[in-house]
Amino acid sequence: MSELPPLSESQLLRMPKAEYMNSRQREFFRNRLLTLKKETQEAIEGIKQAIAASEPEADELDRAAAEEENRQRMRLAERQYYLLRKIDQSLNHIEDGSYGYCAVTGEPIGLARLLLRPTAELCVEEKNRQEQQERNYAKQRG
Repeated sequence: MSELPPLSESQLLRMPKAEYMNSRQREFFRNRLLTLKKETQEAIEGIKQAIAASEPEADELDRAAAEEENRQRMRLAERQYYLLRKIDQSLNHIEDGSYGYCAVTGEPIGLARLLLRPTAELCVEEKNRQEQQERNYAKQRG
């Protein structure tokens, strides 16, 4: 059996709904997630290097500015580490066959949504429902 070439985004989107999360689609997203993982790891490494390269400032104002810059870098690094965990979870979902399906409803998340957010775990309807609940809760507290 000859191996088929990787799918393009347009080929992926043109596939019949009945073929949702077939082996070629899973492979497409696995490759996309692996690329995203590599980029995220490189970004984290760059942040680490920037923090390590920052030199102590003698002037109080400069020192405060440098500390704030490092705090922002740390927040960015935290977000990147969080993304890295989500990527690994998504890769695990590809392996166990649950990738592309809503974690709450079991319904397909959809190819277009996964192209935009390959780590998505919820279908649009469930995500909207949860966001609405959060807004209602915030209104009640506010």
